[in-house]
Amino acid sequence: MACNDGRLVPHKGMAADRQNGWNRQAWVARDRWGQCDRLRQNTASSFARRPPPFPDRRPQRWRQGLLTKKFGQRELLKNINLAFYPGAKIGLLGRNGAGKSTLMKIMAGIDNEYEGEARLAEGFTVGYLEQEPELNPDKTVFENVMDGVDQARAVLKRYEEINARFAEPLDDDEMEKLLAEQAAVQDEIDAKNLWDLDRQVEIAMDAMNLPPGDWGVTKLSGGERRRVALCRLLLEKPDLLLLDEPTNHLDAESVLWLEHYLADYAGTVVAVTHDRYFLDNVAKWILEVDHGRGIPFEGNYTAWLEQKQARLALEEKQASARQKTLAKELEWVRMSPKARQAKSKARVAAYEKLAAEDAAARDTDAEITIPASRPLGDQVIDAEKLSKAFGDKLLFENLSFRLPPGGIVGIIGPNGAGKTTLFRMLVGQEEPDAGTIKVGGTVDIGYVDQTRDALDPEKTVFEEISGGHDTIQLGKRTVNARSYVAKFNFMGPDQQKKVGTLSGGERNRVHLAKLLRAGANLLLLDEPTNDLDVDTLRSLEEGITNFAGSVVVITHDRWFLDRLATHIIAFEGDGYVHVCRWPRILRG
Repeated sequence: MACNDGRLVPHKGMAADRQNGWNRQAWVARDRWGQCDRLRQNTASSFARRPPPFPDRRPQRWRQGLLTKKFGQRELLKNINLAFYPGAKIGLLGRNGAGKSTLMKIMAGIDNEYEGEARLAEGFTVGYLEQEPELNPDKTVFENVMDGVDQARAVLKRYEEINARFAEPLDDDEMEKLLAEQAAVQDEIDAKNLWDLDRQVEIAMDAMNLPPGDWGVTKLSGGERRRVALCRLLLEKPDLLLLDEPTNHLDAESVLWLEHYLADYAGTVVAVTHDRYFLDNVAKWILEVDHGRGIPFEGNYTAWLEQKQARLALEEKQASARQKTLAKELEWVRMSPKARQAKSKARVAAYEKLAAEDAAARDTDAEITIPASRPLGDQVIDAEKLSKAFGDKLLFENLSFRLPPGGIVGIIGPNGAGKTTLFRMLVGQEEPDAGTIKVGGTVDIGYVDQTRDALDPEKTVFEEISGGHDTIQLGKRTVNARSYVAKFNFMGPDQQKKVGTLSGGERNRVHLAKLLRAGANLLLLDEPTNDLDVDTLRSLEEGITNFAGSVVVITHDRWFLDRLATHIIAFEGDGYVHVCRWPRILRG
């Protein structure tokens, strides 16, 4: 890859058929939005409804009345009253720890310790993707996936048994009964499209980018296990599909396939997700869990932003930091693509001014403050002709780029393409097979990886982040420790929670708070948005925007990249990596 004047551009040695685009990764990025718009126009769906003025005669998949869930004296969920109808596509939002996963477990029938009514309609099935799903350790990847189609295979097997019976001597009554059963089974096969079941399994496994089918599951990573479990659940096709962070660990192609699949899904879908484009493309209703209440909004995520801001205004919170971050996101949503591009260029152009500002002056509105250690020089990181392979698997070759001061570089690509390996090279944990990496003399690297195992489950949130001290150092500043912890949405008694009791999103917030406080001027963030609620995502976006340094972030969160990134490095697999300055490639 060649770099000119600090700009990241495709290298001249790129194959001719790749010079004018981003191959399959770019096709996914460019084509996603038009296809999803058509899906919204063509999909006839019924959605979660407030009580209608006239009786609705459609069968309800799920109903709960005045449901309350307590932990000790604390009411996590308060008098929630819901009814979901066939075909509903519902996004479930709320801060980490607000009770979203608890509500999902109640719907799935896993948690029965509650007050009130919660029931699935008779004759309907429910399927639930947990944040840490279980797989059969004695089975391979393929065998675990096939568990999701056991009932479908039983129907096909029965059809074969019926046909075999016709070769046997039968009296008239037996023949008539057998013909009737054959017709009924064939109708079920036609209705569920089971004739090409093997092909459906193959497509789903490929779309989810699963490991080889003959692999055992005991040595899979957490992300690989989630993808296997999600694939199995989608093939099962329950009437009520409950998904807790379904897009975590999925690359762009897998997310696109999942969006299309769920848009056409005949059953009811309830999804907890931080992926805001996913919510825009799939959800028709948003259910927000806020201080124990269930608050419905009609529309997708963008419509929810509008209605949410109006509700906060009615509650006279216009001056709050939360209200201001909502307003900033709405401002970005309403921008034209050209205006968004100009804003990303302005980020780089304004770096010198940002670096010169006093850090305390920038700590007024942003809920998350990321301290910078010192101003960057002209050289941040220069990479020349990097190559890396593991055995016969080539990750990348002849990769060259130059990170600009003040740039926010997004790294995208399929799982296993080499993104994290590149990060490990930049911090010296991995050596390239060929090529050189030069780090500027003024660069202080802060690396936030995906590992949260280092967190002590016996410590409180406050102790884990602050070390038990009343004040902490943020770069060159000394700040109140409890105030800093609160910026990561741990308020009051939440700071005394044991780390071992936290949800996945809460653990990620603790992880970020610990590592971001150290002070650096080049941040390497590996999937920082996984499991975060949208409030924390907005705060993190504002913190990165106001950070007086450079940022390189690996993420599949398209909304996050569209708002922040000034450059993109796209890993496509098979050794191909494309590097470019923005334009916005993730949304048209």
